[in-house]
Amino acid sequence: MNYKKISLLTLLLVIVLAYFVFDLGQYLNLQTLKTQHEAVTAYQASHPAQVIGAYFIVYVVATAISVPGAVLLTLAGGAMFGLLWGTVIVSFASTIGATLAFLMSRFVLRDWVSQRFGQRLVAINRGIDREGHFYLFTLRLVPAFPFFLVNLLFGLTAMKAWTFYWVSQLGMLAGTLVYVNAGTQLAQLDSLSGILSPALLGSFALLGIFPLVAKKIVAAINRNKVFARWNKPARYDRNLVVIGGGSAGLVTAYIAAAVKAKVTLVEKHKLGGDCLNTGCVPSKALIRSAKFLSHLSRSRDFGIGTAHADFDFSDIMQRVQSIIKTIEPHDSAERYTKLGVDVVQGSARLLSPWEVEITREDNSTQRLSARSIVIATGARPFVPPIPGIEDVGYLTSDTVWDLRMLPRRLIVLGGGPIGSELTQAFARLGSQVTQVEMGDRIMMREDPEVSELVMARFRAEGVDVRTNHKAKQFITEDGQNVLIAEHAGQDVRIPFDAVLVAVGRTANLDGFGLEDLGIPTNRTVETNEFLQTNYPNIYAAGDVAGPFQFTHTAAHQAWYAAVNALFDPLKKFKTDYSVIPWATFVEPEVARVGLNEQEANEKGTPYEVTTYGIDDLDRAIADSEAHGFIKVLTVPGKDKILGVTIVGEHAGDLIAEYVLAMKHGIGLNRILGTIHIYPTLAEANKYVAGNWKRAHAPQKVLKWVERFHAWRRG
Repeated sequence: MNYKKISLLTLLLVIVLAYFVFDLGQYLNLQTLKTQHEAVTAYQASHPAQVIGAYFIVYVVATAISVPGAVLLTLAGGAMFGLLWGTVIVSFASTIGATLAFLMSRFVLRDWVSQRFGQRLVAINRGIDREGHFYLFTLRLVPAFPFFLVNLLFGLTAMKAWTFYWVSQLGMLAGTLVYVNAGTQLAQLDSLSGILSPALLGSFALLGIFPLVAKKIVAAINRNKVFARWNKPARYDRNLVVIGGGSAGLVTAYIAAAVKAKVTLVEKHKLGGDCLNTGCVPSKALIRSAKFLSHLSRSRDFGIGTAHADFDFSDIMQRVQSIIKTIEPHDSAERYTKLGVDVVQGSARLLSPWEVEITREDNSTQRLSARSIVIATGARPFVPPIPGIEDVGYLTSDTVWDLRMLPRRLIVLGGGPIGSELTQAFARLGSQVTQVEMGDRIMMREDPEVSELVMARFRAEGVDVRTNHKAKQFITEDGQNVLIAEHAGQDVRIPFDAVLVAVGRTANLDGFGLEDLGIPTNRTVETNEFLQTNYPNIYAAGDVAGPFQFTHTAAHQAWYAAVNALFDPLKKFKTDYSVIPWATFVEPEVARVGLNEQEANEKGTPYEVTTYGIDDLDRAIADSEAHGFIKVLTVPGKDKILGVTIVGEHAGDLIAEYVLAMKHGIGLNRILGTIHIYPTLAEANKYVAGNWKRAHAPQKVLKWVERFHAWRRG
């Protein structure tokens, strides 16, 4: 805490202590006020400006430092200045004092509260941004709620001071008027309890709630407007229709069937979506074969002089397909039919907010009505409009699995997770790979040292990593394909035999009626925090909805989409994105959950960094995988975890301990106190917690302990 904060706290403490030491409260009771009323009125008659100024200052200070007596001061205002001027003076004095208390709370406490409860405040501040003025207005209209608490608590939020001021002045006006009016009848007033009757308090409460209720009503009217041009069915064929059979669609349909809803799942290609057929499963199968070959090239690391493997690239790609076939039954129509899902092979199109037309492979059609619809149509690789790219031909993460001959020279466009994984895999299989990235490093979402470690490994394995290279044009000259890229203001020519485009993915938004219904889209389908579109009964989940394009987040969203679609308006849940992990399966493997340093700096989040080098871990040394690190970001001075990055062998598995810890509020102290099996890679999680503990050891206490032990030695 800085000097200014300490000085302000000291001043406030002195003022509050003086209030109690000198028993100033004796002057703020009803009997004293009635006794002194005539004397004060007489003095006011001869010195009106002085009395008004002194009263105003006293009221502002009393409100700002939250000492008791605001009710009596308000009554005094009515008694001295009458209803009109008393109301004006008290209204401005009370609001200015409240705003000063709000600002002092923000200045003194907000940083500390943000450090300790930062993650929780994010959700609160989002609510304040949306409806904070309504909640504040409601609280101000109910005098039974302690106003000083309102001042202090709202100071910890992100509400603007001006908003707090004008809402407070407006909200407190009714109560001010009642108390000032009571003050004008001071002689007849016997107790404070009679000022606010239960009926009057109830009226204030209803008045305060009215804006919130009105807003909900307006929102409901606006939502229903989108249904105005449609005829709602009298009954529904299904509780739920799900369009898309990838991770989000499968999980949504499964949950619906599990709670005994009648659900139809429509998929026009293959069940399992990209992950099973062209994404996670085939890429990891390819990476595993490539990793085996990399171990052969490192045979001396394992005490083996030489090792060699004969292989055919087509056999490896056939293995990839066989693994897909092995896993396929997990996502098959047969399995989901047994689970109670009506699985339909065909394309779906929205006809209305409740009706879907399904066209099967034989061109027969079927119309289904459903109370709710979930859009889970996924995404596809984005192909940038680079001149000449169509002429030379290209591969994507969807089509690369059709290869049966290994490209001799392969260009990979893109330095993100997909591009990096396939870059290393094809290089290990024997291609001469050039990775072209427009930015100054690959894996831009990770911290710079992570990118550097991965790029160093790529280059050591023969990958030509070209950062700061912008693809300009593809041409064919002298019988070979060439990429012309711009680097440092100069054109660079890179010959190739095949090019793999991996610069991102784009949501599948066309061809199933979104535009006909007027459902807003940008890069994805626009949804609210409940995954609802502008039609409250139409939801979106998975890659088509964003903001993350991971299989596990698609499944995570699917739970919310299914439950909300089936049980709204009885109950619905806001989608929780607070703890989202992911991994990039290169070597060294990279996994992360929560914030890294570059994100924390962008958001202005204070943090401490604790690291542990996996090169010092016994199991990593025994496995000849002694590389990488764990980096943990924590709240300054606390063991609360803000984010973790792991680089090294099995990072994607090791991160799970931190995902659990962050989800359930477990800090590094408890991780340190948990037994980890020796020798395992998971011990690294304990050791990084130990490094944090040593950095926060109580040095003064340890000095006294040292003296204690010296004394015991005699």
